[in-house]
Amino acid sequence: MNAESQQIRDQQKDSWNKFSAGWKKWDELTMRFLKPFGDEMISQIKPKDGETILDIATGTGEPGLSIAAMIPNGKVVLTDLAEEMLKITAENAVNGGLKNIETFVCDVSALPFADNTFDAVTCRMGFMFFPEMDLAAKEIMRVLKPGGRVATSVWNAPEKNFWVTAMMSTINKNMQLPVPPAGAPGMFRCAQPGLIADLLSNAGAKNILEKEMDEKLLIGTADVYWSFHTEVGAPIVAALGKADNELKAKIKEEVFNTLHQRYTPDNVFLDYSARIIYAEK
Repeated sequence: MNAESQQIRDQQKDSWNKFSAGWKKWDELTMRFLKPFGDEMISQIKPKDGETILDIATGTGEPGLSIAAMIPNGKVVLTDLAEEMLKITAENAVNGGLKNIETFVCDVSALPFADNTFDAVTCRMGFMFFPEMDLAAKEIMRVLKPGGRVATSVWNAPEKNFWVTAMMSTINKNMQLPVPPAGAPGMFRCAQPGLIADLLSNAGAKNILEKEMDEKLLIGTADVYWSFHTEVGAPIVAALGKADNELKAKIKEEVFNTLHQRYTPDNVFLDYSARIIYAEK
């Protein structure tokens, strides 16, 4: 990994650690929000009892913990770059009565596991944040057993993810934010059809399938929407941190107006879309 990638990785680690408290606070909502994608990934890899499965960029533990509950005689290894997120994972495992799990703080570009270790690998909403996605794909394929399965998910195009663009487009309209360099880690970096499939193929994967999923989740009011985003969204918090109180109030009002053009005040939804990619070694 080059110096630039190491810097990006360190920034990612600091950011996820910093926002772990917000993720813990909003864990129930976030897990409901992301559950359809995790469920689809699980249905694709078809976990079997007795298997050893790796969940990369697990965050607060999903879909790894759900897989662990399905294979009581197997084992799930959950990894993340941020140790504070893995502390929440461990708490969630205890609360769920799960003992067949193990957590590792590590970088996906240098997984601390031997070749051909895992029967399956999952990675929900992680790839777009990896500094070197090609290296991540190679590491995933390296630790998979021959015939092993991998399932990952990434966000679809911005126009299909109103849940976040309603906020970010308003911020961008009101503030002069720096444009990230092409290919920099970000939510929609992997939205192009076939991008992850090509990375996995180049790393030696076969039998690759790609599926698009569109979802909608009722969260309640615009106030809930605003609080959720401003406590878990690192780019949003970073941007608003550069705004004075007057500008923040203006942005908030405009975000509420944008939401109310689409939804009634007490029935605000999260509209979102992702790509699910499955492959085998």
